[in-house]
Amino acid sequence: MEGRADEIALNRELWALVNERFTGPAAEALWSKPDMVWGLFAVPELRLGALGAVCGLDVLELACGTAYCSAWLARAGARPVAVDLSAEQLLTARDLQRRTGPSFPLLQADAEQVPLAGGSFDLVVSEHGTAAWCDPERWLPEAARVLRPGGRLVFLTNSLLSALCVPDDEGVATDRLQRGQRAAYHVRWPGGGAEFHPSHGDWIRLLGLFGFVVEGLHEIYAPADATDHPFYEIVSVEWASQWPAEELWVARRA
Repeated sequence: MEGRADEIALNRELWALVNERFTGPAAEALWSKPDMVWGLFAVPELRLGALGAVCGLDVLELACGTAYCSAWLARAGARPVAVDLSAEQLLTARDLQRRTGPSFPLLQADAEQVPLAGGSFDLVVSEHGTAAWCDPERWLPEAARVLRPGGRLVFLTNSLLSALCVPDDEGVATDRLQRGQRAAYHVRWPGGGAEFHPSHGDWIRLLGLFGFVVEGLHEIYAPADATDHPFYEIVSVEWASQWPAEELWVARRA
């Protein structure tokens, strides 16, 4: 895609800054959580059941950030490998491995070009990373390639509706549409960063094109006791109590 290299470089610079200001300082608290949770409002995996039993599975986490999901998976008995584009976020993850454990491989790489052998994993996971920040026509075939036949892909992303309602100058979603659905597929924000927000139809088409069968879609609202996220300005609790803030997709490689 024309200009994609520039977008990837821009996103890498953005996440270095985000790690310094936000995700780095927040990482230890996330690593210390006893069980896996999803998204802005920390909805427990035990409630959603998207992953199922992971003990003994080879798991690849794409766009892992500070790799707290891989830490949870390792404690549950999985064998994770965590991949991220940002060297700064991986340094934070390595520091947490040293100080608190558990340890598992960390790899700096782009989810659109994963330098790992095909057919190596039972499960590919991404929690608010790959789906929004990577081109689905590039990262989905990579996820399919590294999965064994029958392996599963589970990824969390912003809901389509939230992407349609975030203002052009960013900030939290409003109760009005701010852009057309086609325009949300590939958004370049004025404040920095390029994102992808396909429609449900696009996701189903692309997942099928690259050999996946959709098994589930969890639309995630804010729980009754939720509070606004301390630094991700995407949706407010009030907004997410009325409309789904996030979408958790579950698919299987045919």
